[in-house]
Amino acid sequence: MNIAVFCSANNNIDSNYFRAAEELGRWIGENGHTLVYGGANSGLMECIGKAVHEAGGRTIGVIPRILEEGRRVSDYVDVEIPCEDLTDRKALIMERSDEFYALPGGIGTIDEIFTVAASASIGYHHKKVTLINVEGFWDSLIALLDDLLKKDMLRGSLSDYIEVKTIGNLKK
Repeated sequence: MNIAVFCSANNNIDSNYFRAAEELGRWIGENGHTLVYGGANSGLMECIGKAVHEAGGRTIGVIPRILEEGRRVSDYVDVEIPCEDLTDRKALIMERSDEFYALPGGIGTIDEIFTVAASASIGYHHKKVTLINVEGFWDSLIALLDDLLKKDMLRGSLSDYIEVKTIGNLKK
């Protein structure tokens, strides 16, 4: 199975987020899955790529040209898929992934979560995004989504598009 992981490329973040990335990466690799991700050589992206590799898994990095030109591609990328920009990257990751997980991240991660969820909400696919809620990282986003649901701004049930788990609850 190809599993997309969206996450931060920042290095100066809480160490608990790195531990969660290592655990998720180990789980992906040990279960024979392939990681599909942004392929950067920093932050949680580098961490999860390394963890998948060390657990015997395979990685596919979808790399925008600007990262490649800046030599910011991880050494843990097995298969590199070049792309033009972040919009192209999201489309390629969605196309090549069976499941989606989101570790802590910033604007780019939130953009990726909503792109996958919005695409599911109008029927492009039937895949969910699982938010890995490390130390309550996603609580404020979940509250916003619950508020949108109460105001009838979401089609169907939120659980049709997004689920929330802790790192210890990844049993497949």
